[in-house]
Amino acid sequence: MVPGNYGIEPVAAAAESVSASVEPLRIGPVVVDPPVLQAPMAGFTNYAFRQIVRELGGVGLPATEMISARGFVHREARGKELPDRLWGVADEPRPLAVQIWDNDPATLAAVGARLAHEFRVSVVDINFGCPVRDVSEKAESGSYLLGDPRRVGAIVERVVEACRPTPVTAKIRLGRTRDTINAAEIVQALEASGAAAVTVHGRTAQDMFRGKADWDAIARLKPFLRRIPLIGNGDLRAPADVFEAFRRYGVDGVMIGRAGLARPWLFRQASAALRGESIPPDPSMAEQRQLLLRHHRLMVERFGPERGTILMRRYACCFGQGFPGARAFRSMVSTAASPSEFLRAVDCAFGKA
Repeated sequence: MVPGNYGIEPVAAAAESVSASVEPLRIGPVVVDPPVLQAPMAGFTNYAFRQIVRELGGVGLPATEMISARGFVHREARGKELPDRLWGVADEPRPLAVQIWDNDPATLAAVGARLAHEFRVSVVDINFGCPVRDVSEKAESGSYLLGDPRRVGAIVERVVEACRPTPVTAKIRLGRTRDTINAAEIVQALEASGAAAVTVHGRTAQDMFRGKADWDAIARLKPFLRRIPLIGNGDLRAPADVFEAFRRYGVDGVMIGRAGLARPWLFRQASAALRGESIPPDPSMAEQRQLLLRHHRLMVERFGPERGTILMRRYACCFGQGFPGARAFRSMVSTAASPSEFLRAVDCAFGKA
């Protein structure tokens, strides 16, 4: 991917040549405009984060953390509350995608149906890409299932039928290992089974997050899809990267992941680039301070002062990058155990109001 220097005028000028050809993304009946999606990331993309991203603007389709379908069913069977990962889903604005994972078609179909018909989510997404060992190897789910395209197809077909008319999508990787790349076979199985779109991360499960995402490999999948859109994911760190994804690789949409945790305003910058507009500047340090405190307040309201602060550490450590004193801030905020300690760390790094 082209290195992203989002602050320079040539990026906006270049975007003018592509903006006319970048149309809203259609996932079944759902219109995603702009065609910039927020990736589901376990432990990060909860309601508080989604609210921050929505307020900043530029995201066409937010997504929840990935939710264990089996865990959902077991909690209900024991009369427990719904998982924390469904926090806010019932009432927040639409469109919204909820991602689920498991390897059992019946369980996934049952949970997908609940999400589609009771929660009325916009999109039900199935994870076939998670490389984390607890999901892929121990639970034989996520990227483990890429080894069996027929099984992937059978799962999707069952979930599509249960969720109809809510569209069902899938997120995959290029394959389980570099020696078994089979994404072309997988995307064909997905389309044949009724999936409404597929997102492809440009690494194998073996790669985890090492090396560079292979966008040429993503682009080679486009001819294998006749009816459904292809969404690319991986290493989209700046508006120029998003622009290049559309211009050079011919995807129908993009999904921004880890870079959005560090810079949640990236979505609005990328969307401006696709419209051929000047790229909005990064928020000032004072504005970034307010974003962090707003995010922390939402976490505390949900989880209480101590737990909310502890859960906020991971976001703050992602957020604290690229400015003088960032390392000291991460060191300080990573041990904060109360709102006052969190505020002290923020004030030291971003200045007092």
